[in-house]
Amino acid sequence: MNTRPSRGLTAFFVAALAGLTLAGGAAADAPRVLAVQFENDVNPVTQDFITDAISRGEREDAAAVVIVMDTPGGLGSSMRKIVKAILAARVPVIVYVSPGGSSADSAGAVIAMAADVVAMAPQTNIGSSTPISIGGEDISKDLRRKVVNDAAAYIRELAIEHGRNGDEAEKMVREASNLGARKALALNVADIVAPDLPALLERLDGYKTTPKELVLHTAGAQVEEVRMSGWKRVLDLLIDPNIIALMLSIGLIGIVVELWNPGLIFPGTVGAISLIVGLYGLQVLPVSAAGVLLMLLAAAFFVMDLFLPSHGALTAAGAVTFVIGSLMLFDPAGPAYQVSLTTSVSIAAVLALFMGLAMTKAVQARRRPAEVGSQLLVGAHGQVRRDGLVFVNGELWRARARDGHPLSLGAEVEVAAVADDLALLVVESPHPTKGSTP
Repeated sequence: MNTRPSRGLTAFFVAALAGLTLAGGAAADAPRVLAVQFENDVNPVTQDFITDAISRGEREDAAAVVIVMDTPGGLGSSMRKIVKAILAARVPVIVYVSPGGSSADSAGAVIAMAADVVAMAPQTNIGSSTPISIGGEDISKDLRRKVVNDAAAYIRELAIEHGRNGDEAEKMVREASNLGARKALALNVADIVAPDLPALLERLDGYKTTPKELVLHTAGAQVEEVRMSGWKRVLDLLIDPNIIALMLSIGLIGIVVELWNPGLIFPGTVGAISLIVGLYGLQVLPVSAAGVLLMLLAAAFFVMDLFLPSHGALTAAGAVTFVIGSLMLFDPAGPAYQVSLTTSVSIAAVLALFMGLAMTKAVQARRRPAEVGSQLLVGAHGQVRRDGLVFVNGELWRARARDGHPLSLGAEVEVAAVADDLALLVVESPHPTKGSTP
């Protein structure tokens, strides 16, 4: 019996299995890089997203965490927390301004200066880090000088510690300078320019960072993209100042409707949920105390107008107060986190219109004659039944003749009045009504 074919087949499978084992071992030994997609502004939600990604890179022993950045900047408080997380990280953190057309502006530039490596794709830019988030045009000159000096020293120190050009980094704050990728590389603000992430990782292989002195091993690395979860995106949406103002207004309307018509449940439930969602945004973003007080005063004006005869004066005052309060509400967060004038005026107009309709309905209800009570029976026609009862408006009532004569069974009568004992005083109807008998 010939066994050569079976032996050859066995050898083939053994070789194939060995090849797969070697390939699997090589894949397992390949370095792994987390590519954190950051296309957003710097705020408390994105701060948690980035710091969580850095912590994950440390836990999973990643070769590097690459923050693929395109940001207009954001809150200084969130920026500093991200900077601290990068500086304390035990895993190399790379900021890569990419793809082409992206930028690392304002707070994004400061975060980049804290990174172990600053990389940029062609046709990107970095800079414009002059603080504008804590005062606007009305800030005093002395306070503005203090803030600018603090931000300039902060970014300069970060740049120098990482072996970069501190003078140019400082200009980003003092002069709002902005550098393209090639110029940033030439001026030693950026460490490397690469067209895409795979090329960047190949070029960075063997690179030694300053001051942590970490050696990068990124050639042939497996790249895992990290994006914001759906829940994080929802939270990011809910801290939009315009959404917060809208939620607060819906909450106010719902509660006012519930106060006006107790027991409806649905308006009060929707109002409470909307109010809580709005308060979440107020908790996350820095707010002005004056703005919060004005918003509370506006709510008080709207509610009081339902119970006080102000003829709409309190509603008008509430609308104006709401606009002013909403525009001031997020002043400490800076121009990037302001309720738009259009949104504010639109919400105030809707609130005023709603209150106007509510008050119109209230006035109409007060002027309308009573629609319940025994007096509504006066003038109604009915038919005499047995035992001194009269069938009127689908009900049996005790009744007696107004002139004291006994009532004839089956006679058609008209209600002339209602006695104190709720008995009907009736008179014989000269014009019997059709269909009075059930």
